[in-house]
Amino acid sequence: MKVKRKIIEIDEEKCDGCGNCILSCAEGALEIIDGKAKVVSDNLCDGLGACLGDCPQDALQVIEREAEDFDEEAVEERLTALKKADGQNVQIQPQAEADCGCPGARIAQFPTRPAARPEDAFVSPESSESGLSHWPVQIRLVPPHAPFLKGADLLVVADCVPVAYPSFHRDFLKGKAVMLGCPKFDEVDAYVEKFAAICKQSGVKSITTVVMEVPCCAGLPVIVKKGMQMSGVAIPLEEVVVTTRGKILQQ
Repeated sequence: MKVKRKIIEIDEEKCDGCGNCILSCAEGALEIIDGKAKVVSDNLCDGLGACLGDCPQDALQVIEREAEDFDEEAVEERLTALKKADGQNVQIQPQAEADCGCPGARIAQFPTRPAARPEDAFVSPESSESGLSHWPVQIRLVPPHAPFLKGADLLVVADCVPVAYPSFHRDFLKGKAVMLGCPKFDEVDAYVEKFAAICKQSGVKSITTVVMEVPCCAGLPVIVKKGMQMSGVAIPLEEVVVTTRGKILQQ
């Protein structure tokens, strides 16, 4: 049944597909389709405009028109479908902020699994399980206030490590919040500021950096240390270096 009510309208000429509005929509009413934000279904949009302030292009506005009435049950079904799409039993927080508006930055926490047993040291790929407990994982996408950082043991890893070290999930990732980045190609100053904010806001218990033996990787622990110094908060820090052949060189 259609009624005259307030609802979001998107100017596709202005929309650049950044996805900021999607992160701000608690109802899951918005989606990036063909590079543009679109209202998936009128009955999912409550018309309150929580997404307006997060659009850098001013492409969204609240208008009044004939539309399907807002349906809370449809919203619940939509959110359940999104959770299934992101992974079974994933806990999604649609309103979390991130440094990038990419829909892939949607914050999620996954069910925890028991720690690996010694007898499980060598298992086939088919029977092994991921140690990842959250999403996103890239340093630039993880906001300092992400819920999975609170009181966590933080693992800061150079991008190449999971490729070079065959038992990365079992030996390093289990039970830790992880952030990945590359000190050679990423923005160093922005990373320093981010780790300063994390140290100050999140209450992480410890930080472990894992980098490759190549010279450019040495910058990642330095970035973390500078961030810690900037925050004025002392956090136990462990540094691990991995060889290009997948062995631990220094710990």
